[in-house]
Amino acid sequence: MCLPKTPLTWVAVVCFSAVAVQAQQVPVRSWITTTDEHGLVAGLEEQPDLAFGSNTEDSVPAIRVDEKVTYQRMEGGGAAFTDGAAWLINQKLSPVQRDEVMKRLFDPVAGIGVSFLRNPVGSSDLTREWYTLDDNEADRDDPSLPHFSIDHDLADIIPLTLQARKLNPKLTLMINAWSPPAWMKSSGSLVAGDVLPQYYAHHANYFVKTIQAYEAHGLHVNYITLNNEPTCCQDVNYPSLRTITSAEMATMLKDYWFPAFEKNHLTTKILLLDFNWSAANLVEPLLADPAIRNSPFVGGVAWHGYSGPPAIQSELHDRYGAEMFMTERSGFGEGSKQEKQDMRDMVHVFRNWGKSFVKWPVATDENLGPHRGGCAVCTGLVMVHTDDKEAGTVEYTTEYYTMGQFTKFVINGALRIQSDENPQVLNVAFQNPDGSLVLIAYNDTADPQRFKIVWRGQALYDTLPVNTAVTFEWRGDGR
Repeated sequence: MCLPKTPLTWVAVVCFSAVAVQAQQVPVRSWITTTDEHGLVAGLEEQPDLAFGSNTEDSVPAIRVDEKVTYQRMEGGGAAFTDGAAWLINQKLSPVQRDEVMKRLFDPVAGIGVSFLRNPVGSSDLTREWYTLDDNEADRDDPSLPHFSIDHDLADIIPLTLQARKLNPKLTLMINAWSPPAWMKSSGSLVAGDVLPQYYAHHANYFVKTIQAYEAHGLHVNYITLNNEPTCCQDVNYPSLRTITSAEMATMLKDYWFPAFEKNHLTTKILLLDFNWSAANLVEPLLADPAIRNSPFVGGVAWHGYSGPPAIQSELHDRYGAEMFMTERSGFGEGSKQEKQDMRDMVHVFRNWGKSFVKWPVATDENLGPHRGGCAVCTGLVMVHTDDKEAGTVEYTTEYYTMGQFTKFVINGALRIQSDENPQVLNVAFQNPDGSLVLIAYNDTADPQRFKIVWRGQALYDTLPVNTAVTFEWRGDGR
């Protein structure tokens, strides 16, 4: 992939000005992930050093990077500790294996530095059983929810989330429900239905108590949503909230959630929607309402990447000034097809104001479970083999490495910066809080692509093979 290493020619200087940086060849490190139709060929493999030098070849397509032009502040990339994913890592691996997997997932140096977790409140589809944190119908008569309990999460989800944040203190934590307790709903079931108005106060308190319980165990919750994928879907057979409307969500927020958050002095921010780009019609009435859009408890909009164009993020950001988060996109396979999906999604999400890039489960088993209803083909960042010839081993999937092209190098708090769009070499650039610069690129064609990165008048030349993503990293001060 890389050109022969260029010798570094250092010039004596007495200051660290931008002029001094331009007078030397700035060293650049790079890492690639390459796939073929069968799977991984190279995963986050470091390449020989490159360097910025003279910008001489005008015919080579240029990607110009300019850190003086900034966009959104990043809040991480990662996946979800579903009930099943947490159980696999915490219960089906030895303590030594578990700690190794957690380190490779969350440690920014020894691993890929996963920096965003989105944990379901109660069961999703990737679960061993259906449950919520208050399945006692006696609590219909008491909105204080005396039978509420987080005991289920204490077995696997909370211990692993605590370990993840210890490994990566900058980790962003989001929680959300696929369904509130069945007794709150018109369907009387975790599947389908709506929240009954007489239980709106119970519903708000259910999430307040969840946040407080996480906080009591040392886990600050950064974000929460009203529900996963509201109005989805006509044929789902897993926990869901199918018939809720924008007007009902507005009432729940303004009359119940906001007062409850204020009364309990919560700093957790609420993300609106938590559904596909194609469901923008559900969230726009909420953004158009100043009482919601300008609420100190609202942190932005959460999107899923299964349908619709990511450009809707830019449209609503520009129209309402709302922050944009991408909070779910499952993988469905391995190899070059999965890498293409991930890298296209990543680049387009970030170029449309996305502050996060979050896949679905952290882990599955070799049968893509445990799951009860819902997705039977969803893949994770890792696969824990439990009942096949590889039982007891852990496989790091294509998604682990594509996620790592971002999370290992772009620290929470980084700013996206200007880089030229290129339809052949998809790319996005960042500046980290320490001043380091990062460019992530992907060859979105069937042929090798030669290009150059132009920065402060200098150029770095490289050729990107097919089915390959690369992350370049260099210091803005030339060190």
